[in-house]
Amino acid sequence: MASSSSVPASSTPSKKPRDKIADWFRQALLKKPKKMPISQESHLYDGSQTATQDGLSPSSCSSPPSHSSPESRSSPSSCSSGMSPTSPPTHVDSSSSSSGRWSKDYDVCMCHSEEDLEAAQELVSYLEGSQASLRCFLQLRDAAPGGAIVSELCQALSRSHCRVLLITPGFLRDPWCKYQMLQALTEAPASEGCTIPLLSGLSRAAYPPELRFMYYVDGRGKDGGFYQVKEAVIHYLETLS
Repeated sequence: MASSSSVPASSTPSKKPRDKIADWFRQALLKKPKKMPISQESHLYDGSQTATQDGLSPSSCSSPPSHSSPESRSSPSSCSSGMSPTSPPTHVDSSSSSSGRWSKDYDVCMCHSEEDLEAAQELVSYLEGSQASLRCFLQLRDAAPGGAIVSELCQALSRSHCRVLLITPGFLRDPWCKYQMLQALTEAPASEGCTIPLLSGLSRAAYPPELRFMYYVDGRGKDGGFYQVKEAVIHYLETLS
């Protein structure tokens, strides 16, 4: 009988730990919905981290990562930084610097009389202002102050590719102009096209006999023959390259 009475006493304390465990699970289940915002925040963090690893940081592009296409992700124009691809360097042709034109200081040496200085200045301005930017020697402008006239003229002729002779009635009357003409022919007797006579205010019969073997530019046109002189100089310079 003593052994049978001990069985109920042992069953009563065994129920208390079960009740405590049940209460603990019940409280844990009641607290679980409160942790949902934390899990959502971690999910958003994981998504933003994945987007950053793909190179789609929201701060670097103008559109959200979820709406960007593969083309927009690879195109630099989709970013708000405004950077554009560097343009290729422009190639500069330096062949003109090695041309024979630059072997001398001037393209044209102007030979004229003192009374035709104004007409010579107009022709020089026309040639220098052209697209070719011809380099002209005008004696009263470019001669070294204090230099001898003869030496300055000879140096100008030797340092110029072409000689333009402004042949007028004043040119024929001036013995100094005849010296310039002969000196120009002496400097380049066999160079065709480098001596360009411009006949102005004279007839064909008054053309100097020393120049009868070469053609001249007729200055009776509306532009005074300036255009033909320019084209003749450019044509000669092209033969040097």
